[in-house]
Amino acid sequence: MKEASSTLMFREAHETAAVVERQLRENAPILAALGERLRAKPPRFIVTCARGSSDHAAAYAKYVFETRLGLITASASPSISSIYDADLHLDGALFVAISQSGKSPDLLRSAQAAKTAGAHVLALVNVEDSPLAQMADTFVPLRAGPELSVAATKSYLATLAAILQLTAHWSNDKVLHDVVQRLPDDLRRGWDSDWSALTEGLRDARNLFVVGRGYGFGASLEAALKLKETCGLHAEAFSAAEVKHGPMALVGEGFPVLFLAQDDGTLDNTLTVAREFRARGARVFIAAPGSTEPDTLALPKDIAPIVTPLLAVQSFYRAASALALARGYDPDVPPHLRKVTETM
Repeated sequence: MKEASSTLMFREAHETAAVVERQLRENAPILAALGERLRAKPPRFIVTCARGSSDHAAAYAKYVFETRLGLITASASPSISSIYDADLHLDGALFVAISQSGKSPDLLRSAQAAKTAGAHVLALVNVEDSPLAQMADTFVPLRAGPELSVAATKSYLATLAAILQLTAHWSNDKVLHDVVQRLPDDLRRGWDSDWSALTEGLRDARNLFVVGRGYGFGASLEAALKLKETCGLHAEAFSAAEVKHGPMALVGEGFPVLFLAQDDGTLDNTLTVAREFRARGARVFIAAPGSTEPDTLALPKDIAPIVTPLLAVQSFYRAASALALARGYDPDVPPHLRKVTETM
């Protein structure tokens, strides 16, 4: 049996700080020019298109773009173009296609349809010679390097970092630029955070909720997917604003719930919901900066809310690698899955 630190999932997640540092340096000219162009001629709205972990990055992008740029951001289903062949009215839109491989047929068709419909296609892709990178009007490489584990880690976090850097250049916000420049060091500080309580607490679990809100909602989606993918654990993600509207009825004694929170206007509500779950007998784990709640999962102090989800997901990946092994799974080779999912 592997040790947790020897898995590709662990090792590739561990590379994230170096990946982001390289990305920030090498993509600065591309994004400075793009930011200047977008300020001079802003799009009417933004559309994202992605699947899997990349779509969870798009969920994060929605909150970043809408809060920092004031532009409505919607998610387009790839099947609208690839299956239904619908005509979309995207004149003046920015169409952001996100993919690790840049090879999925439905995403390629959607990007081409968006281009034909008048959108400017921006591709965030890790594989630089991929068809999607070549098709896009503007290509921003993720620069994560080869990712061998089926479970995406460093490429997912590199996507979030690229979204932040793009937004900083587009908004020309010095405060956000400073936050982005600190990100590699913040990731290094966060790597050794102790999340062993989560690994031990979920060893025998069968079902789980993962709850986040705002900037952290995409992180909850990603964590739930990885728990299913690598640990054989049925996990579902919910917004802290929605989980009481039905799902809470399933929660009883010992039911595990993981809360991912950041120190912004969503924090008090998220912690209140966590306490309500604990009062029902749930086993509640909370990742929130400065939290003094029971079963708190450590995060570094003095982290900007907008980057907290990146540190939380990085620590989660490390814990998930150990949890998978503890449950008898190899996190690098999930059953029935491949690295590139070629959805039509």
